[in-house]
Amino acid sequence: MENFLWTVGTVFEPQFGYLRRTITEVNALITVIDDIYDVYSTLDELELFTDVVKRWDANAKDQLPNYMQTCFLVLRSSINRMAFDVQKQQGYHILKYLRKTWADLCEAYLVEARWYYNRHKPTLQEYIENAWVSISAPLILVHAYSLVTNPITEEALEFLEEYPNIIRQSSIILRLANDLGTSPHEMERGDVLKSIQCYMHEKGVSEDEARKHVEFLIGETWKQMNENQVTNLPLSKSFIIIAINVARMAQCMYQHGDGHGVRADRETKD
Repeated sequence: MENFLWTVGTVFEPQFGYLRRTITEVNALITVIDDIYDVYSTLDELELFTDVVKRWDANAKDQLPNYMQTCFLVLRSSINRMAFDVQKQQGYHILKYLRKTWADLCEAYLVEARWYYNRHKPTLQEYIENAWVSISAPLILVHAYSLVTNPITEEALEFLEEYPNIIRQSSIILRLANDLGTSPHEMERGDVLKSIQCYMHEKGVSEDEARKHVEFLIGETWKQMNENQVTNLPLSKSFIIIAINVARMAQCMYQHGDGHGVRADRETKD
């Protein structure tokens, strides 16, 4: 339900039902894989899993533990099917672009896992440079582009492959809103430091001051994104609105705490 609610807030128009169902599936895969990196696996297992995702080879799965084999096969079959659906409808082969986003996401997760196992405390800037990718918005938005745009263009895909400012800014807002809402819970279970803790450690300030700084960064990023949407981009207006709505939905989902992952959060559940 939470995974579907994200998509309703991001793209609500009736004609985009297939996009909502598909991105809900993507959100569910992200949630499972995020927990594999954060909670369930050793660093050696995560190194292997990242390598297998980058190779996208079903035969490479045999080096993984059984639970990772299952996860990779579901991921591979789901994304291959999505790419096939786009090819069937538009005659355009987008699998290499979708694969790259999953490789980038797993690489970013792996960086955070190494930080955790090595007890590394990144600066806020170092954290954000990785965390805007690990929050998964670039992946979601590239997948959404392929489902909302007709016709797809090579120019736009190559533009998106480099994660332009419209994606980066949406991702930063999602990441910082997520940190404001989920940070205490995730720190309790032993997760890597989040933006609030990075700033506290770097500047020697209180949690309240760090939270105010993160809220300030969200406001500044909104200004940049609002300016960016009026520039000439090789992207459809529908996609730009989706990118903006991802950031809007993030602040909705985390306004009362962790509306995505904590069962006790009744405000969002209701």
